[in-house]
Amino acid sequence: MAFIKTILLLLMSLWGALFLYNSFLPPISTLMAARVLTLRHVERSYVPIKRISPHLVRAVIAAEDGKFCDHHGVDWKALHGVVAKVVDDDADASHGASTITMQTVKNIFLWMGHSYVRKGIEIPMALVVDAFWGKRRVMENYLNVAEFGRGIFGAEAAARHYFGKSAASLNAREAAQLTAILPNPIKRSATRPSAYVSRYTARIMARAPSADSACTR
Repeated sequence: MAFIKTILLLLMSLWGALFLYNSFLPPISTLMAARVLTLRHVERSYVPIKRISPHLVRAVIAAEDGKFCDHHGVDWKALHGVVAKVVDDDADASHGASTITMQTVKNIFLWMGHSYVRKGIEIPMALVVDAFWGKRRVMENYLNVAEFGRGIFGAEAAARHYFGKSAASLNAREAAQLTAILPNPIKRSATRPSAYVSRYTARIMARAPSADSACTR
């Protein structure tokens, strides 16, 4: 009974947060909140998706979640592949097969780091978030809370920090460069890329034009 009450409380809290973030408040990430509470520097300007370059939308889909427009928050086929790899090779399933929706859930509602517990919570929450917000809103929030450097959150702050321009003005290469640093934004730089980041940028640029971003328009 206590477990059921806990689940119901979590669901009610999630629906309340989704409603507030959808109607009144621009979402912030738990990482951003932690920096604010500890008086560390934060750069973030929330902008609607219409003020974010389509190049960046396609770049993150190409790099992070190629089936973003096709699934309902969870890529079950990719997740099954990760589980199968764990069974066959004793690999770590606490990360991998993470969709943009799942990353958005993690960034806004959960905690960083790899954890089976967090992944178990993240999956059902991603289904709820995808159904409630829809693809366009999920992408908008993802691009406004993703960390692009120490204390730099969201596409607008990242574009101005690295390139001195708005997120709407990013060209294809700049969008790919920002996307290439997302897996490790503290150690990677969009303007001083390592050889690996440069190669990754090139791969993203090659895939981005064919990325399906119709669901975000």
